[in-house]
Amino acid sequence: MIFKNAISWFEIPAADIERAQSFYEKIFDIKMQTIEFEGAVMAMFPLEDPMNGVGGALCQVSDFHQPSANSGTMIYLNANPDVQIVVDRIEAAGGTIIVPKTEISPEYGYMAVFLDTEGNRVALHSVPEKYL
Repeated sequence: MIFKNAISWFEIPAADIERAQSFYEKIFDIKMQTIEFEGAVMAMFPLEDPMNGVGGALCQVSDFHQPSANSGTMIYLNANPDVQIVVDRIEAAGGTIIVPKTEISPEYGYMAVFLDTEGNRVALHSVPEKYL
C-alpha cells in the first residue's frame, strides 16, 4: 500500500472547547467551525480541500478524550478506500478494536479506533466512495 497522505485526520483533546478554540484561533489567526457529533464537540481547523488534505480538530468528549501531556493527541491514519479492510486485519495482527467502522456522515465518510500492540490508541478514516 502506498499512501498519498499517511495521516488523514487528527484530534487534539480539550477540557474546555471554547478556551482551546480561542487559543488556536489566536495563535494561528484562523476561524474554526464548531460541530457536534455523537456527544463530541469539535472545533475544526480550516482546510482548503477536506477530501485531499490532512485535517484536524480540537475535540471535547468527556469519556473518550482527556487532555494529557503524554497521551493527548490521537492520529487518524488514512484507510482509503474502506476502513473495514484495515479493521479486519487488526485483531489478527495483535491489536484490539475499540470503535468498529462507524459512519461519521455521508459527507465525511467512516472512522474506526483501535489499540495497537504497544497500547497506543490510533484511529482510521476513509472518505466517501464518491471522492475516490
